[in-house]
Amino acid sequence: MSEDELHDQAVELERLLPLMMRRLFALEPDHPATELPLAQLRVCVILQAGPRTLSELSRELGISVSAVTQLTDRLDAAGLVERIVGTEDRRIRNVQLTTAGAEIMRVRRAARVDRAVRALSLLTPAQCEDVLRNIRRLLEAATEAAPPRSCEDPITVRQET
Repeated sequence: MSEDELHDQAVELERLLPLMMRRLFALEPDHPATELPLAQLRVCVILQAGPRTLSELSRELGISVSAVTQLTDRLDAAGLVERIVGTEDRRIRNVQLTTAGAEIMRVRRAARVDRAVRALSLLTPAQCEDVLRNIRRLLEAATEAAPPRSCEDPITVRQET
């Protein structure tokens, strides 16, 4: 494949993937998660995998601890996260989703999975297998091509939870 053809395919991929993600995973306008600013939503997505210290959140998000503190203060005031004493070291404070925060994130994920089920149901079983196999291959290639990161991408947290 020529460099020009590869470039044209990359341009098409860059255009299609965000469009596909919006179509598949956009929530209904009345869903509570749509009210959250993106940075706060990212914190909640990470916390789905379990409690984190402010320093851990800072590393995972790639922002300062003071910025994470402001985000968690807002989420705490909204009743979506809470600070808890560390189990191994009582001096350490962890942040975790509250029951209300966990429920919003659970319903968010269920709605996104439901939308994906509806889309996949329009394909044959063989097409579904091909799509998923190729997306996995593309993810592997993107991971290999990406510059090294000091922390795991928060999107991976979404995939694991």
